[in-house]
Amino acid sequence: MLPDLSDPSVIETPAVLVDLDIVKRNIDRFQSYADGHGLRVRPHIKTHKLPAIAEMQLQAGACGITCQKVSEAEAMVAGSEAITDVLITYNILGAAKLKRLKALSEKVCLSVVADSRAVVEGLAAAFKEAAKPLAVLVECDTGANRCGVASPEEAVALAEFIAAQPGLVFGGLMTYPPAGAEAAVETFMTAAKAGIEAKGLAVPVVTSGGTPSMMQAARAPVATEYRPGTYVYNDRSLVSRGAASWGDCALTVLATVVSVPAPDRAVIDAGSKTLTSDLLGLTGYGHVLGRDDIAIDQLSEEHGRLVSTGPIGLCVGDTVRIVPNHACVVSNMVDEILVIGDGRTAPERWPVVARGRIL
Repeated sequence: MLPDLSDPSVIETPAVLVDLDIVKRNIDRFQSYADGHGLRVRPHIKTHKLPAIAEMQLQAGACGITCQKVSEAEAMVAGSEAITDVLITYNILGAAKLKRLKALSEKVCLSVVADSRAVVEGLAAAFKEAAKPLAVLVECDTGANRCGVASPEEAVALAEFIAAQPGLVFGGLMTYPPAGAEAAVETFMTAAKAGIEAKGLAVPVVTSGGTPSMMQAARAPVATEYRPGTYVYNDRSLVSRGAASWGDCALTVLATVVSVPAPDRAVIDAGSKTLTSDLLGLTGYGHVLGRDDIAIDQLSEEHGRLVSTGPIGLCVGDTVRIVPNHACVVSNMVDEILVIGDGRTAPERWPVVARGRIL
């Protein structure tokens, strides 16, 4: 039974709510799909940043977790004894980060990625005298035009370079493709894998990711592992893509109406510090549940403006629940979330353990 979220004595707003019943359904849905296609799941924790939810993912069958920064991985590992296998999908540079990376490798099974010799050389210098070698995957650009080597031939060359370095072992191939790019992943990774194997190297892992088209992941059978992130919460951007419904959105922002200055306009106490200014190609800054006629058309730091095509029908003191455009950013902007569902009759405060970990 959910608590009365309209009662201001129950929850002080703005508040970020996470419904664990929906979280568990989302986790189980993709884990079931992956299990049915022989695909390992390595969820990206950037969305929730919570060891407790990572434990739910591991209990459901995930093989490990994905992190983006060394400090993020440190926080997650410190927060749970269940987290023993971590992939960091970011080029790691600098003596301070590499020193911490080496220390982390002594606590868990750790792997990282690289897309250049410069990154690999730094890793090798840090790990040349390590007790165990560091697994390094080659990051490949399969259409996202962010990081990654640009061709299978470059992937082969970098894999050979990694394998030749002291303290390192070649760990496989990694990509973060755009949505719907399964054919591109299959073509690129198949060619890269064949080329690397022709050089006498094994390719133990081919890891891909991205929530928007995760239910088509099996269309790239070369991949052995998948790294969804936002799927655990979902958000307005995924609903707009048809990848989720409003009922699949576990994270919402509870806000209070603080002003109704016109019949068709209201102002809430959640602005860009809570809802995020990310648009992700959308118009407006979130969806007010149950009110398709309302748009959130403006944000300042502490104010959100709601407008309607007719009478807005809200009064000062009313509360609204909003599905944000981008859930990952929202969870990084608050010190704690309020957990509801999973048999709770009152909200429970959970600190967002890995928030703000950008190093």
